[in-house]
Amino acid sequence: MESVDEWIEKQNFKTTKEIKVPPRLVDQVIGQDEAVEVIKKAAQQKRHVIMIGDPGTGKSMLAQSMVDFLPKEELEDILVFPNEEDPNKPIIKTVPAGQGKYIVKQYQEQAKKKKNEKKNSMFSILFLLVLIGGIAVVVTGNYSFLFWSIFIAIFLYMFMGAGIQKEEKALVPKLLVSHSPNDKPPFIDATGSHAGALLGDVRHDPFQSGGLETPPHLRVEAGAIHKAHKGVLFIDEINMLKLESQQSLLTAMQEKKFPISGQSEHSAGAMVHTEPVPCDFILVAAGNLDALQGMHPALRSRIRGYGYEVYMKSVMEDNDENRKKLVRFVAQEVVKDGKIPHFTKAAVAEIIKEAQKRAGRKGKLTLRLRELGGLIRVAGDIAREEKAKFVDIEHVIKAKKLAKPLEQQVADRLIEIKKEYKTFLNKGEAVGIVNGLAVYSAGSGMAEYSGIVLPIMAEVTPAQSRDQGRMIATGKLGEIAKEAVENVSAIIKKYFGKHITNYDVHIQFIGTYEGVEGDSASISVATAVVSALEGIPVNQNIAMTGSLSIRGHVLPVGGITAKVEAAIEAGLEKVIIPKSNLMDVILDEEHEGKIEVIPVSTVEEVLRYALVDCPKKEELLKKFEEIQGYE
Repeated sequence: MESVDEWIEKQNFKTTKEIKVPPRLVDQVIGQDEAVEVIKKAAQQKRHVIMIGDPGTGKSMLAQSMVDFLPKEELEDILVFPNEEDPNKPIIKTVPAGQGKYIVKQYQEQAKKKKNEKKNSMFSILFLLVLIGGIAVVVTGNYSFLFWSIFIAIFLYMFMGAGIQKEEKALVPKLLVSHSPNDKPPFIDATGSHAGALLGDVRHDPFQSGGLETPPHLRVEAGAIHKAHKGVLFIDEINMLKLESQQSLLTAMQEKKFPISGQSEHSAGAMVHTEPVPCDFILVAAGNLDALQGMHPALRSRIRGYGYEVYMKSVMEDNDENRKKLVRFVAQEVVKDGKIPHFTKAAVAEIIKEAQKRAGRKGKLTLRLRELGGLIRVAGDIAREEKAKFVDIEHVIKAKKLAKPLEQQVADRLIEIKKEYKTFLNKGEAVGIVNGLAVYSAGSGMAEYSGIVLPIMAEVTPAQSRDQGRMIATGKLGEIAKEAVENVSAIIKKYFGKHITNYDVHIQFIGTYEGVEGDSASISVATAVVSALEGIPVNQNIAMTGSLSIRGHVLPVGGITAKVEAAIEAGLEKVIIPKSNLMDVILDEEHEGKIEVIPVSTVEEVLRYALVDCPKKEELLKKFEEIQGYE
């Protein structure tokens, strides 16, 4: 595949203003062709769907687009009426879309008419009272009769007025769910909703006594499941929903109706329990892979048995067709934003290069497009601030520096601090000290963008008891990192023989306050241990990353580009990486040519490049060759 710059020059457009954006939302989804076919079928057959994948890969867009493929079905308005026999059990009725407002208006007019009639009667009574008081004054000359008649009239006015007002409210139904006849089926995003917002609730009434309380049916509030009636209910991070709410959601899916009651046991609304309210919706549950562990087993079983499961792609092939899709994506983001200028060819090319880099693999383009969209908007804001007609390449380059992920900002700060306090060296030589490379993660799933230098030290001491030497690693290691150290231990024993059991080998991961997870530090640990055991210095101008098999083969790791960039920022001259990762290193112009990348396949090659040349090193490598030759 030709370079992006060569490819973009052949494209027949000058700016993204010339690119046509598809009107349908489903056609704007990029790189998820299989998922698109599944959601079309699911919508047509009214099946539930689970969508699992990285953030920003198009799950919510796909869910929202389902409403365009739902079978033609009349929408319904849902009303709640007072129940004279049992006020705490309001009556639910459904009518065709658009009629709900008309019915409520009719009831309001009838209630207003009755209110006026009762008001007129009340005023007649009050007038009569005052008149009697006035006559009594004329006849007796005692003004106390007039005073008491006025007092009684005022009291009756307040008491009867409140009763009339309450009676008027009690007569009028409440419109829970409303549509117009030509509305599309509803799409309701209930991500992060609490139980009341999801399942419906009954509001607390501060006036619970004294004749001023709000009638129960007027305090009923529809939940997201009811608002999604005849449409699509989308819940991202489904595992964050409480198990009780998931169980209620399952009941609603099965019964296609769910009564509304007060969700707080301390509220007066807990006494109110409506008739079952219609909620015939398609559920689209989404999340990352770990979301499956937090799902209610019965809920997932229901979806699997009566729907589809979709695993979203995080990368797509870097080919002509997909590059054109990214050009269209840039145009889509500009149109959606509505405030930023369109992009020039050169600016689009820089976005495509960033998509290559963020994919983390050669020949791939990232599909985490929400993050790429963020970069597009920042570049657009910069161009707008500079009053540029179009977004050009310099605006994208500025945006890349300005819009670094928080993890990358933290990683850059860590590198600066470590350089200032000299927690790692970038020149000279030292025994048992290696500049490892890692990725910084704050649990956001964006670790592949944020590389850091991870100094690793090893020290050898006599074993505390004979023939019971141990490898002791410190630095808040995760399970995988601990297993990686065990694998290194096996390799060391294989190549150095039984005498290793006479020593305790201490391994320290420097400055790992957030902890270490993964096995990408394996070759760094092995190099530090071998250096400490044999007393051979390690070149400090070299950094390294790579996993190790128990047979000494160097295996690929993730986040390779970010790690190489971290080595460059730290002022290191060389970086050792797995040979199988070589094609995944995609450096931008800022970092290109600033470091020597050394691909390796075995631990022997790692030691050949990392250890300082000396007679001991030659003996060691010869020993490695003999053992491998014997195999």
